[in-house]
Amino acid sequence: DQGPQQRQRQRRQRNPAVVQLDERTPDHQLAVPGAGPGHPQLRRTVAYMTQTASVYADLSVRENIHYFARLAGASTVRVKDLLDQLGLDTHASALAGTLSGGQLSRVSLACALVGDPEILVLDEPTVGQDPLLRAELWDEFRARADAGTTILVSSHVMDEAARCHEVLLLRDGEAVGRGTPASLLARTGTSDVESAFVARITAPRTMAGCLVDERNGDKPVPAAQ
Repeated sequence: DQGPQQRQRQRRQRNPAVVQLDERTPDHQLAVPGAGPGHPQLRRTVAYMTQTASVYADLSVRENIHYFARLAGASTVRVKDLLDQLGLDTHASALAGTLSGGQLSRVSLACALVGDPEILVLDEPTVGQDPLLRAELWDEFRARADAGTTILVSSHVMDEAARCHEVLLLRDGEAVGRGTPASLLARTGTSDVESAFVARITAPRTMAGCLVDERNGDKPVPAAQ
């Protein structure tokens, strides 16, 4: 069963990519770069890598990536580049259903990257991968971010959080801290993001229903609902 943290972060992740309807807030709308949620245009604008690999088990690795490349209008050259980059070239003809969990995650990541989206949503993108590949993937993510891609990473592994430009800490589906990794460490007097998270959730709240935004000193701001 999913815990409240996982349900909340997955809902936050899905918001940019699909329509989210809530009868309690029928007037709330979400616009993503010029199009509403669910619009076909978002196939080339937003990519979402789910925690559980979202690929077709009866298609080969190459066929899966080709399929998502066609949906995104991407070049077939990009497919070959990703096969090589993610170490999938030797498995290109293998059925996805025969791969290990780590290999499936790489195929799912390739399907998300193939269209060079403006917004990239990643759920635990490098968990379970070998250290060398993890380092290479984070180099790729940083290069994309520097080039203008908006990347949203969700993870319970604090090592991944520490690699991001900005961190939002969630506990029981509620935001409890926000800021750069460096500001979180400075404000909590800790040496790593995991310790900062523990310090934040065990510290008294500054104001009921509020979180502390490390980007703005200790001034409390309304927590996200």
